[in-house]
Amino acid sequence: MNDRGSVKTPVAAAVPTVPAPRPPREAADTRGRRTARGAARRTGGWTPWLYLAPALAVLGGLLVYPIYQLGLISFFQYTQAQVSGGEPATFEGFGNYAELFGDPQFWQVLLATVLFATACVVSTLAVGCALAVLLTRVRAVPRLALMLAALGAWATPAVTGSTVWLFLFDPDFGPVNRMLGLGDHSWTYGRLSAFFLVLLEVVWCSFPFVMVTVYAGIRAVPGEVLEAASLDGASQWRIWRSVLAPMLRPILVVVTIQSVIWDFKVFTQIYVMTGGGGIAGQNLVLNVYAYQQAFASSQYGLGSAIGIVTLVILLAVTLVYLRLLRRQGEEL
Repeated sequence: MNDRGSVKTPVAAAVPTVPAPRPPREAADTRGRRTARGAARRTGGWTPWLYLAPALAVLGGLLVYPIYQLGLISFFQYTQAQVSGGEPATFEGFGNYAELFGDPQFWQVLLATVLFATACVVSTLAVGCALAVLLTRVRAVPRLALMLAALGAWATPAVTGSTVWLFLFDPDFGPVNRMLGLGDHSWTYGRLSAFFLVLLEVVWCSFPFVMVTVYAGIRAVPGEVLEAASLDGASQWRIWRSVLAPMLRPILVVVTIQSVIWDFKVFTQIYVMTGGGGIAGQNLVLNVYAYQQAFASSQYGLGSAIGIVTLVILLAVTLVYLRLLRRQGEEL
């Protein structure tokens, strides 16, 4: 009660206002980054393709168009008469492929090509990986000498290398027969010995790529890992199989695919060292067989069909190999 005798009404206490909950800073930052990435994708999605456009144009001109022409010719009867313009090209559909698959010699050549390429790939990888490990074990001067010798073999043209190997194994003047006491033995007369001689030359000119690539990969492996494996008592073979090979698997994938492609389409070494495919064609591979059909027999459509079959086989082998690696959890 106040001085005038009236009751004073109490003033309501001010209730503090609770501010609305603010989103966490991390969530706001996440939304901001997502918005920025979305904007970047919308505005710059074509930017990488613009940078790649010149290279894609060159690859299209050098690879896609010739493959298209090769496939197109394989569906026509295209002989010397059509090349000279004396007769029009006749569309045969899959006639060239039917003739090819019905020829027993094609299947013999295909089997020989697969076996020969497999032997070359395995030998090249074995020699290249072994020498790569050796490079990590020797001193600087021997390592430099080995690297220079390997790069010299790699830089040698295939025709030159094939001629040198023919001289080394020549039955009359070759030093190999003299050292082995084989007299006038001809390495190119027998089928297996001729393939073996070509295999040596292919491995000789191919292993430097594997050696240098795998050596670079080994140098990137932390030294502590290899030291720990040695302290645990692991042998050199066990270190390679259990430590280096799993860590170098992406590099081994690259060199394996490259070796498969190179060795499956070997032409120069076979043609030069066996005189065009050996006696009665006993050393024919797919590329030499295609050359004989296309240029020696003027069956350009049939030769193009062999080229397309070779391309499909290489693509299938590469895709199957990559698929198997993906199933094992490898990042490619």
